[in-house]
Amino acid sequence: MELQHVNFKLRIAGTGEPDLAPLIPVFHAWIQGQVFGDLLLDIADYRHVPSGPGVIVIGQAGDYSVDHTDNRLGVRYNRKAPLDGSNQDRLRQAARAALTACQRIESEPALNGRFRFNGRDIELFVNDRLLAPNRESTREAAQPEFDTFFRKLFGGGEYSLSYGDDLRRLFAVSATSSRPFQVSELLSNLNAA
Repeated sequence: MELQHVNFKLRIAGTGEPDLAPLIPVFHAWIQGQVFGDLLLDIADYRHVPSGPGVIVIGQAGDYSVDHTDNRLGVRYNRKAPLDGSNQDRLRQAARAALTACQRIESEPALNGRFRFNGRDIELFVNDRLLAPNRESTREAAQPEFDTFFRKLFGGGEYSLSYGDDLRRLFAVSATSSRPFQVSELLSNLNAA
């Protein structure tokens, strides 16, 4: 199974409908400074949509956002362009992009620590219903890839995986670590040989 168009979301601590307005000038600065290796183009503001996609930085190959889809606040990276390499390469690329964005958001002085990774919960989506329909056969085919990836990401520590079963939704897996991690630890685990 080839995994393309991988989305990676780090859940943010806290509950309730967050105020995403302070992100807009931060994201404009990202575009002006072209802070990632991808061409950043524009911002889409969906704050008016309850439990929706939030505020998105539109990039040429991928998008970065803080979204509140399904009442689950998180920093999300959405890879739009196909990527060469193995499934592990594509999973690592999406994770690295999301982790780097999360790290920037957490350290942004203007946000006053308002958005912090909760340390445990990560969601991974495949935004391609043709390649990865949300059904049992897809889960079975992808499970070894996810186990290899999350074992590395969580430094060999214990974790659990759960899948949604709504056929109308994107194929997704939720990973919960048995212990909390800092974003820098996850990046270090991902980059370890």
